[in-house]
Amino acid sequence: MPLEYTNSLNNSLKYSWQEAERLGNNYVGPEHLLLGLIRESHSNKDNILNKLQAKTDTIKENIEAQIRTEERVDATEITLLKSTEKIQRFIELEARVMSDDKADDYHLLLAILKENNSLASDVLEKEDIVYMGARYFINQEKERQTFEQGAGLKKVKVVKNSVLPPEEDEEDDAPTSKSGKTTEKTTTKGKSDTPVLDTFGTDITKSASENKLDPIVGRDKEIERLAQILSRRKKNNPVLIGEPGVGKSAIVEGLALRIVQKKVSRILFDKRVISLDMASIVAGTKYRGQFEERIKAMLNELKNNKNVILF
Repeated sequence: MPLEYTNSLNNSLKYSWQEAERLGNNYVGPEHLLLGLIRESHSNKDNILNKLQAKTDTIKENIEAQIRTEERVDATEITLLKSTEKIQRFIELEARVMSDDKADDYHLLLAILKENNSLASDVLEKEDIVYMGARYFINQEKERQTFEQGAGLKKVKVVKNSVLPPEEDEEDDAPTSKSGKTTEKTTTKGKSDTPVLDTFGTDITKSASENKLDPIVGRDKEIERLAQILSRRKKNNPVLIGEPGVGKSAIVEGLALRIVQKKVSRILFDKRVISLDMASIVAGTKYRGQFEERIKAMLNELKNNKNVILF
């Protein structure tokens, strides 16, 4: 199930658009998300920045000095940077890794710090607010609350690493429309049942439904056998064996096409075939246990979503 956002997080995301308009920027970047978080901290004593005793006025001044313009911007023309979209996905990933039922403002802070090729993370780092330190503080704070309340909150162990993917190239940081063909508004984007699988994999059935796959010729027997094995109640894990380039992926694409066309047994109707990119899972796992955390997060999603076939 998609995670619910707290009022604090929703306010921070809403304020980020208003901050972009106020500063004459026609885009929402990580720095605007941070400004939105700072603005929310002024009216919420439980805001993560207040708990960290961050020098919010100094952070705000440093950011505004670098991005403020004298231009007047139409709010409907403000766009969303790719890095901001990535941060928004990271919010939900952080919440799931920490076993939280709702995404909160501290998940936003962690997501901003994780995207370390940004003005926002640079300014925070100058104030000695870094990802690992903030993560440790948050876990300690949650354990303290659990101890004081005696019940209600789950006890959260300190997780040193994250399932988050490595940073993308800056050239991908192109804006997309706030309202239009490519982007939804910040407060609604990223609501997926499988955010980790979406990050590290490709939904082949979605590509098939959008007519992005080529027709498969001469593999009917293999595809039929694949569908037959997957339809079993037990021993339903087929193995495709062959040298690179012989067409193993093509067989899976053929299965996805048949699922979309409803040319399979009823058991496979509405199944999602997701191709896992092992290279992206391994990439960026600099710290011990980070790879295991990613695998664990994916297994949790697979356990909660029985309609996924993993390739």
